[in-house]
Amino acid sequence: MAAMTPTPAPHAPDAPAAGAGTDTGPAAAAQPRAARRPRPRPRVWRGAVLALAGAYFLLPLLASFVFTVHVPGQGISFEAYTQLLSADGFTKSLLLSLGLAAATIALTLLLAVPALVAVRIGSPRLRPVVEVMCMMPLVVPPIALVTGITTVLRWGPDHLSRTPLYQTFLAVQNPDFPFVLVLAYTVLALPFVYRSLDAGLRAVDVPTLVEAARSCGASWPYVVLRVLLPNLRAALAGAAFLTLALVLGEFTIASLLGFQPFAVWIVSISGAHARMSVAVSVLSLLITWLLLLLLSRAGTAPATVSSGSSRHPRTSRTSGKES
Repeated sequence: MAAMTPTPAPHAPDAPAAGAGTDTGPAAAAQPRAARRPRPRPRVWRGAVLALAGAYFLLPLLASFVFTVHVPGQGISFEAYTQLLSADGFTKSLLLSLGLAAATIALTLLLAVPALVAVRIGSPRLRPVVEVMCMMPLVVPPIALVTGITTVLRWGPDHLSRTPLYQTFLAVQNPDFPFVLVLAYTVLALPFVYRSLDAGLRAVDVPTLVEAARSCGASWPYVVLRVLLPNLRAALAGAAFLTLALVLGEFTIASLLGFQPFAVWIVSISGAHARMSVAVSVLSLLITWLLLLLLSRAGTAPATVSSGSSRHPRTSRTSGKES
């Protein structure tokens, strides 16, 4: 009987006694793993890259500002900025460029958004065709585009003088608001608008959202305005800013067609008022950055929920699950 009695195994000297209140659960196993993780090191190179990028963009702007306020032999003078509002053509050209930019943004989005949504929902196979058509302005140089526009504008009044289209050719060339520039800028802005909207549509499950809204009884205008556009707010803001920057800085087409928006006016005064032209360029950059901040703010603002959406809580929950 003594030979059959099992002998107890010797305890390890470092092993804790049973029932001593030690934790052998998952938390205890996770502690050594957490202790093994290396501490995050400061990314010094990120700060260096950001500093170089900031210096690359800010130093030319700072040099331009110093050129406008420093007059040799006189010291610091802000005369170049104080004379802007009273300069001949400043307000008119700036308002014209802003009006052209607003019309171009509206026309471009009105053409691109329904087309891309329709391709995304109904005909995905047509996406390469639409992409090639929208990217064509990158292949055609602006000088060739303006040459074709000039040829058409000269050909129209000579051959369509007895038709109603004659007045149309005259109306699009109105110097107060040349709509022909809006048409040309729309063509130039199509590649940038397409890329921005295409990225926004890829980030959203458009077929599921449309199917959920249509199954709840929503009409197509309601689906586009209240379901799709709020989800594309950031993409729409990016497309609007790119179009705005293009219109404010475009010079070739407007100059060759004989119109004077903001960019053409800056070049026209550069010979007689060098400091004023540089001051206007600095202010135009600041205005563009300010509009960028406003558009980015509008693109990232949370969507407001209308009071009518709380009338059918079950429908909203169902559509949320389906989406």
